[in-house]
Amino acid sequence: MISSRLFPRLVRPSLLVSFRGVATQSSNPQLKFPCLEHLERKTQQLEKSHLERKAQGAQGVDADAEACSDINSLEGGPEPAYSKVVTGFELYSSNKPIFFDNGGHLPEYQIAYETWGTLSSAKDNMVLVHTGLSASSHAKSQPKNEKSGWWENFIGPGRYIDTDKYFVVCTNVLGGCYGSTGPSSMDPADNKHYGTRFPIITVNDMVRAQRELVRDVFGVEKLHASVGASMGGMQSLAYAWEFPDEVDRIVSISGCARSHPYSIALRHTQRQVLMSDPNWNRGFYYDGVPPHIGMKLAREIATVTYRSGPEWESRFGRIRADESKPVAFCPDFLVETYLDHAGEKFCLEYDANSLLYISKAMDMFDLGRVSREKALEKRQAAQNAFYDKKNENVSETVPSEPYQEQIRNSTVTPEEALSDLKEGMRKISDKRVLVVGVESDILFPVWQQREIAEVLKATSSSPDHISYFELGTDVSNYGHDTFLLSLDHIGPPVKDFLGN
Repeated sequence: MISSRLFPRLVRPSLLVSFRGVATQSSNPQLKFPCLEHLERKTQQLEKSHLERKAQGAQGVDADAEACSDINSLEGGPEPAYSKVVTGFELYSSNKPIFFDNGGHLPEYQIAYETWGTLSSAKDNMVLVHTGLSASSHAKSQPKNEKSGWWENFIGPGRYIDTDKYFVVCTNVLGGCYGSTGPSSMDPADNKHYGTRFPIITVNDMVRAQRELVRDVFGVEKLHASVGASMGGMQSLAYAWEFPDEVDRIVSISGCARSHPYSIALRHTQRQVLMSDPNWNRGFYYDGVPPHIGMKLAREIATVTYRSGPEWESRFGRIRADESKPVAFCPDFLVETYLDHAGEKFCLEYDANSLLYISKAMDMFDLGRVSREKALEKRQAAQNAFYDKKNENVSETVPSEPYQEQIRNSTVTPEEALSDLKEGMRKISDKRVLVVGVESDILFPVWQQREIAEVLKATSSSPDHISYFELGTDVSNYGHDTFLLSLDHIGPPVKDFLGN
């Protein structure tokens, strides 16, 4: 115990703080925190909504979207047209088990998809569009869902992906929450939400599920093109890697051939914030209050990575939202209110577990030879165990010893890692490939797109088949979101490449 004789002024009873944080006597008034009070009110509203649903015997968090009903749009600049999609898509159902790169499996699954255009009689004009992390299958409006899609003006008659020429298909990825099987889906073994019992999946797992849809629903044996941006740019490469004879050409925009530490760190931070929300409850929140605070903060971090400093410099500068009010810790500068708004809008639009699983899949993405060989071994072991009935749970087991972090330097040099990537990418190096990079992108820095093109050219027997196009900061300062916002700059090289 600290002696009061040694520190007579350490504690002054007159300045003791009450539970609510208001001093009984102070030289200055306490700051106000309306942002925290808003979160408290939202939690109370969600708790009330949960109790009402429970009394009515209902499940799920769809009704909780009302808690964000006051969030309509982000004004003052262009924003992606992402929205929660609950209807208007088709469903592909597979009763066959699917086995994953990390050893898990699903006994059955569904993939949500939407289509535009007409499949040719030769079935040779399909363009498969792959999505980013939080996007749905709703890339463009269509009769069953007339709301604008996230690539509304990129796809359509005469547009950059021309539906007068191509039959376009877009899916919600496996692990998602907009129709496809994911953590929020029911496990057929007990008819309860998978939660974190859902197996760890990879980007390559996602495209193997998509391929089943392409073959079973449409009977298409070869895609005209595999196209995607962001995580979709990973998928476009992965689809061709998994099925090199079933893809004619590849378009990868703002993607990578392997995830790098900086991008992994940014996504890790989002997951840590989300999992620290007590309402996350280790992934079992479907019959309770969702982790809306963790989701809001994770989205704010993500939004920082999606845009660029130069854009915000011109859009927000150092302007405060209201100069007449005192400085506060709650959102004060315009850029702070923008981030707060972005997090608020997203907090109940997307499933928290899907965010965790899909972002982790992005982290693990690596088309290097060693990584793909290890994945194949694990997947085959899972399949053998399933059919041999030797192991009912082939996903993950709890280690007998507590995890101890080991701080060590990488045992693989950059030169060795690059050589491994070249060996892995050799499988698709003779394909027609268009790689598009954006200089202002900080989530997938442009050198990662340059790496894709350089590796493919170095291993290709026809290097002229590999095209690289880069948008400088003089063209777009929208950062990673450029593929959603600068369509007239991204679009022309894509249109030319598809029709060349």
